[in-house]
Amino acid sequence: MGYIPLGVAGLAAKQNYVASPSQKIHPFAIFLFTICIIIGIVGLLIIVGPEGEDAKALPGLGWFFGWMILGFIFMFCLKVADQWDRVAVLRFGKFCGIYGPGPFMLIPFVDTIGKWTDIRVRAADLLAEQTLTRDTVPVNVDAVMFWMVYDPKKAALEVENYQEAVTWAAQTALRDIIGKTELADLLVGRDVIDAALEKLIDSRTEPWGVTVQSVEVRDIRIPQELQDTMSRQAQAERERQARIILGDSERQIADSFAEASKAYLKNPTALHLRAMNMLFEGLKEKGSLMIVPSSAIDSMNLGGLVGLASGEGLMKQLTEGEDGGKGDGENPPKDITQ
Repeated sequence: MGYIPLGVAGLAAKQNYVASPSQKIHPFAIFLFTICIIIGIVGLLIIVGPEGEDAKALPGLGWFFGWMILGFIFMFCLKVADQWDRVAVLRFGKFCGIYGPGPFMLIPFVDTIGKWTDIRVRAADLLAEQTLTRDTVPVNVDAVMFWMVYDPKKAALEVENYQEAVTWAAQTALRDIIGKTELADLLVGRDVIDAALEKLIDSRTEPWGVTVQSVEVRDIRIPQELQDTMSRQAQAERERQARIILGDSERQIADSFAEASKAYLKNPTALHLRAMNMLFEGLKEKGSLMIVPSSAIDSMNLGGLVGLASGEGLMKQLTEGEDGGKGDGENPPKDITQ
């Protein structure tokens, strides 16, 4: 908690004053100090009396200063730790214990507070700029790390500033991992990179009472020239895959035709039926023209079929002409024998 020490409220508002651990004063301690001062003043007035007798002045002052000292003890020795705070207390310079959460008292002139430690999970940004990968490609990597203090005693006694130490350890670990990884693995294997980073950072911060919850790589930026080269390479790879698939399809079609030719070789009737079906499908469309080799017509005996179709068309024209002649007397139907 960032309680402002008594007497520096104006300075803190102007200069963003940061209180040291031993200067944190809880509002409840200030309230007790005020109560003690009021009791001291009221007792002094009662003891001295309205006439202000000199014989009673000394006991009255003793009463007042006694309550004032008690008030100062409450204000500077009564501490309250929040639910997420842990406090390392030193007694004559030696570690005494970890206190919190809740209120606790310090022995005046004997106990001192070593460090207030926040045990909540924290997030730290990790940025590695122009770091060379294993295949000497400069990259900018942006990551985020989630960590927390699991042992307030180690965080207070083993390292001077655990927050700064964790940040620097994470930054160097990120650069180490990038230097040992090739660009292709860095781009496609983020899960592996995250796990390796978490393990490496956790091994470095464990002696300080800090554990790493997770490390996540958010962004990897490479030079624009390399991006263009990789884009062309990916396009060429896609074209190669497309040609391979097309060739494989052609091979499968050729195999199918080979199997069909074997079946038609042993059964000419099936071949003729297939050819007639192809002709039928082609002639269904209006105005379609299909050129058929004469050898095919002879082999499938299609001459009679073509003649029959032609005769049917001629009879249809004659029928239409007779219907028209009956309706129009001036234009009788022509003699087809002429």
